[in-house]
Amino acid sequence: MNTLFDLLKLNRKTYYDNLKNRINKPDKYAKVKETINEIYYDESQETYGYRRIWGALKDEGINLAMETVRKIMRKMGLKTRIYHRQTARYNSYKGSVGKKAPNILNQTFDETMPYKVLHTDVTEYKLTSGKKVYISPVIDEASLEILACSASYSPEMITIYSMLDELGSNLPSTARPILHSDQGFQYQNAGYQARLKEMNITQSMSRKGNCHDNAPGETIFNLMKREKLNRLKISSLEEMKDVLKEYVYWFNNIRRSNKLKYTTPVKYRNRVLSNV
Repeated sequence: MNTLFDLLKLNRKTYYDNLKNRINKPDKYAKVKETINEIYYDESQETYGYRRIWGALKDEGINLAMETVRKIMRKMGLKTRIYHRQTARYNSYKGSVGKKAPNILNQTFDETMPYKVLHTDVTEYKLTSGKKVYISPVIDEASLEILACSASYSPEMITIYSMLDELGSNLPSTARPILHSDQGFQYQNAGYQARLKEMNITQSMSRKGNCHDNAPGETIFNLMKREKLNRLKISSLEEMKDVLKEYVYWFNNIRRSNKLKYTTPVKYRNRVLSNV
């Protein structure tokens, strides 16, 4: 060590004084780090990257540059923990088994007013018991709010009708939305189409085999599986329903979205409708 001091022409006492000062220097971001920890573990459930943490800090009155938040999180060892796992892709297309609706949206996903354009789809998920469950959510294109989410052991109409029952209870009586889906057999069903008319909902369908035509519907499945389902071992339908109920509440009321400028779906919806 003495040789090193000689080579660098560095005073030994000066070196240790500076080292002591650095060690004893208070961390100016100590309080910020505490808040980041709370947001990361409690609010985000380990799913937020630095951008959404930055947005949450702003709501707490902590105004830092986004790059500063990124550096702090990196030093803290915090990063998004999203769980990837290959899951079977469910295809409900069975040909022309009923009446098809026109593709009203035509890949135009720019609605900003809640309750105007909705998306739905069905996905398959394999439980640890080996059984498969089928999940059918409805998401609002503008607010990203999940307005309904049903699950059952069957992809048949019981799942879809359950979804419509929940959707009906969550839509305002004055709503006249478009509900967009793929060409799955469930959505060509005459009973389903009759229910939509009763609910004053206009049906829209994507083109055959084009997942981009219903991108918002596909996105919610991707998020749901990566943020929640793939992190758990779910063994029964009852357990799945509990998990989905918890996830939907978190997604709508707590989870911040980059697309919504780091606010939640419910806050976005309330803000927009209060200005109408």
